[in-house]
Parts: sequence; structure tokens; C-alpha cells
Amino acid sequence: MNAAADLDSETDRLVSLVDAENPFDYDYAEMLPRQLAAIDERFQDRVQKIKLLQNRAETGAITEVRQLADVVPLLFAHTAYKSYPEGWLSEQKWDRMGRWLDTVSTNRVAPMDTNGVQGLDDWLQRLEGQGHYVSCSSGTTGKCAMMNAVMSDLQFSGHSLLQGLVWQGLGPNHDRKMISLGQVAATPRNQATGRPMFEAISRPDAPPFTPKAPPITIGGITEMVVLRKKMAEGTAKPGEIAYYEAQAAEREKAMESCVEQAADALIESREMKLHIMGLFAPLYRVAELVRARGYSGKDFHPENSCFISGGLKRAVLPADYREFVFGTFNLSGHRICQSYGMQELNTNAVRCKCDRYHMAPWTVLLPLDEAGETLVERPASGEFEARAAFFDLSLEGRWGGVISGDKIRISYDPCACGARSPSIHEDIQRYADMAGGDKIACAGTIDAYVRGVA
Repeated sequence: MNAAADLDSETDRLVSLVDAENPFDYDYAEMLPRQLAAIDERFQDRVQKIKLLQNRAETGAITEVRQLADVVPLLFAHTAYKSYPEGWLSEQKWDRMGRWLDTVSTNRVAPMDTNGVQGLDDWLQRLEGQGHYVSCSSGTTGKCAMMNAVMSDLQFSGHSLLQGLVWQGLGPNHDRKMISLGQVAATPRNQATGRPMFEAISRPDAPPFTPKAPPITIGGITEMVVLRKKMAEGTAKPGEIAYYEAQAAEREKAMESCVEQAADALIESREMKLHIMGLFAPLYRVAELVRARGYSGKDFHPENSCFISGGLKRAVLPADYREFVFGTFNLSGHRICQSYGMQELNTNAVRCKCDRYHMAPWTVLLPLDEAGETLVERPASGEFEARAAFFDLSLEGRWGGVISGDKIRISYDPCACGARSPSIHEDIQRYADMAGGDKIACAGTIDAYVRGVA
């Protein structure tokens, strides 16, 4: 597609709705034909550029997208983004890792001189020099998923999140002191996502607060997971065990320091309007410490706000953890901003006052069966369960279609909040945490193809 055509494309028209006053209020029956046309635009443009997509299209005999069922064979299992052999990463075979990344990227990952690459973080930084902004999600197996992006993806991710917060009721009024809990991996997407929020909400006379601690990098996380696995298998050397224990102790010390610093900052700034950002697990620990020091909701500004993304990440908290956190910092109503998303996507679904996550018009929800093979027929009304799959039309650096590892409850009925878009219940489960595990039918085929090409 040339630039002139892009300006007139259905894809661009849908993505531009990010700046609409209420992008989440649309009639699904009227929107679906537009979404299908946009997905077909993306497919026609990308099928010769993304090697894995070409393979999926040939395997499924798909030449165009006319209905949602045509999209399903084109979706990538979320595991596709960590389909490289584990040994390539642990043995630092960066040339092979580059060839693998090329198979799941829109733009070519050119061969580079990998002499002198000092680990995963250094390799990722060198890729940024080529215009590849790779965000990673750490995994419990030692393999991290790697999602390639271009600069426009990062910019859109941050802008769409800010617009989502505005839709939830948080005005970009430069009137709050920003309090970040830190303790998240420093990935390109994480860093880009927060920037517009800081610029729109932060008070000019109140510098944002972030705990002072060594940065958490994907390379560092992966290294520790690999060592933990070797220890469990009994293959770790004494020096590796000693290194792991020393690093684990340092990390625990840093986490405790972050909690204490955040508690200090919150108490010190309690009379100001605050905007608090973090995950529930560390935020709960900070709330416990704040209460232990004798402070609670009555001591904090009544117009405080927060942004919380992500689930519990397998942390075990009391049943009333939300109420405990919100009560500690005087958080209520539309100023509690939450979203549902994943590193594989570029857009988060924002949470409404009815505790449902709403789909943006440029992000198409595909409810699948547990195996991820077929669409689940939706009832005439009411909620139903399915494996979540999505097509994010905003993505440029990689394919927008992904089958997630999440089991969700979906409704296509208009929400009591007033938005008519498809919505997801707040109770989201991970198949990996269930007895049957996370088994996507196409995952093995995808893995075999990608390894063969790379």
C-alpha cells in the first residue's frame, strides 16, 4: 500500500477512532463489516512480508478475509513469539535468534555482527539500532516471548492508553503528582506506554516519583529463570547456585526498598492529588506498610486516582485485596482506572464502571473454543465463555492476530455503562493455571515451521 492509499483505508479510519470522544460506543453488527474489510487490507499487505503468516495462509487455504471464520486460520498462537529453541537463547546464538525473529516480523531483521554481544539485553539494544523495538514477557520456563514493533506502534500504544483513561473519566489536567511503584521490566512498550500519561497528568511543580532501584531487565529475569530450572533439574554448578542465591537476595532487598520508598513518597505527598501506578501485588504490600505507619484513606486526598494493569501474576492475596488497596489511598469511582491487555497486543481493553473491559473498534475480539480452532457460536444474548483471540489493527511491526492463553466471559449486549461494544467480564482465567494446561491446537505446527525456517 502506498501512502495515499493508506489515508483512505478502512484500517486507518478505524484506528483514527482512538481520538473519538467515545470510541467504545458502537453497534457491533454495523462495525463488523468494516473490521473484516480492514483485516483483509492488513492480510493482503502482510501476507508476503511476514513469513509465518504466509505459511498460515497457505496451510488454511486463505486468500482473502470475508468473514470472521477466515481470520481464525491466520491467527498466531501466543506461543509463536517464543517458538525459538531454548538453547539458542541460553547459548547466545544471536544470529539464529535474529533469523527466528525475522519470521514473525513485518520488516526484515537484517543480519548483524553479533561479535561482542553481551547477553540478551545487549542484543535487544542493538536491534533497536535497526528500528526493531522488541518487547519481551518473561516466562516461567526460561523462555521469554519476543514481540517486534516499530516506533509508531509504541507511540500508538501510549496514546491509546491515555485516551482510554480519559474515557474512564480521568482528565489530562496536569494536576497530579505521579507515583510509580516501579518493579516492572524495562521494555520498549512499557516505557512508551507510560510517557503520554506522565505528560498529560503530571503536575509541573511536582516531579514524578519512581523508586530508586537497579532496573529490572528481561535479560536479568531470563537468566534467573534459567538458573532456577537448572537447579531444579540438578544440573547447576556450585558457582551458578551461589550466583543465583546472591542475585535473588539482592533482588528481594531491592523490592523491599521499592516498597519502603513508595510508602514514604505516598505519605509525604498525601495532601496532594496523586495518580498511583503499579501492579496489585506490590501495591498491596505498600498499602500494608502505609497502614502499619498509622495512615489510611482519611489521610489522603479525596480525588486521588490510579492506573492498574495486569492481573495478580500468580501472587496470592486476600480476597478483599482490592478494597484494602483502594481504601488505603482513598480511591473510588471513575478515578480507579484499569485495563486488560497483553504484550502480544498493542491496545488495552479499558474497564468501565460496571467492571467490564470494552473492546476498541480497531481491536476485534474472536471467541474461540478451548483448542483455538473454531469460533464459538455466540448466544442471542447474555454471557458465554471462550478462549480469547484478538486482531489488533493498530499493529505495524508484526501481525495483529493472536490466540491468547486466557479464558474469558464475553457479552455482545449493550453494557449498563452505556457502551455498546463487546465486553469482557473482569474474571479472567489463564489456561496454564488449569488442570488441562494451555494447549492450542496450531501451536505445534507453528513452532515446527518457524524453527525450520530459522
